[in-house]
Amino acid sequence: MGVTTAPTSERRPWAPNSRETNPLLPSSDEPFSCLSEVDLFADLTTEEIAAFDRMAPQRTFRNGELIFSQAQPVTALFILKAGRVRIFRVTEDGKALTMAILEPGSVFGEMLLVGQRMYDNYAEAIEETAICQLGVAEVERHLLSDPRIAVRVSRLLGEQVARLEERLTDLALRPLLARVASTLVRLAESQRPSRAGHVTIRLTHDQLAGLLGATRESTSKTMADLSARGLIRQARGRIILLDLDELTILSKRMA
Repeated sequence: MGVTTAPTSERRPWAPNSRETNPLLPSSDEPFSCLSEVDLFADLTTEEIAAFDRMAPQRTFRNGELIFSQAQPVTALFILKAGRVRIFRVTEDGKALTMAILEPGSVFGEMLLVGQRMYDNYAEAIEETAICQLGVAEVERHLLSDPRIAVRVSRLLGEQVARLEERLTDLALRPLLARVASTLVRLAESQRPSRAGHVTIRLTHDQLAGLLGATRESTSKTMADLSARGLIRQARGRIILLDLDELTILSKRMA
């Protein structure tokens, strides 16, 4: 069955009727730069970034809208400027399995030149999202020819392999409590802590369960356990990490 829209349910926050305004999206009087906040392009000058922006058109996607699908594949490199994107695949029985939730600054898409493959995956905006798109010609002419960016591409691919190996280890060897803790710690790396030292992650139990390959019920039970231990505090669509050190210790547990 061809998938032309993301799987939805009343509980899932990426349903089209559950959109929220994203204050991170650029306003009409604010200059938009796709590259200035992406680590891959950190060595470029202001003039070089401006030149790239002119050839990388901006697109906005609503909550629940597909960016990439098997029904309409696109050979392109996407740069996530604002919002969040869910990478998922659909099993033969129609179940959606979340592979990753991408934060601003992420680079993804179908681009063999830089080792990016979507395979059978789909990309879906799970809130108001701004994305820039680079075609094959632009990537080959402007990115791979620049040694500063080529080195960062190699590093990015290495980090992706390391994250995949870590996730496979979690699935094979660690109990659900450790996998939940590991996932929360990993997601916290891209977030800025509050003055109290706490980190807030915007994630629902459905999304977390999808990342873990677990049921929502077992995930909610584990989250309640972490909350009872005083390691996290839960709010609507948000998880506040109160003790990252203890969560890190739990994430290493093998049994």
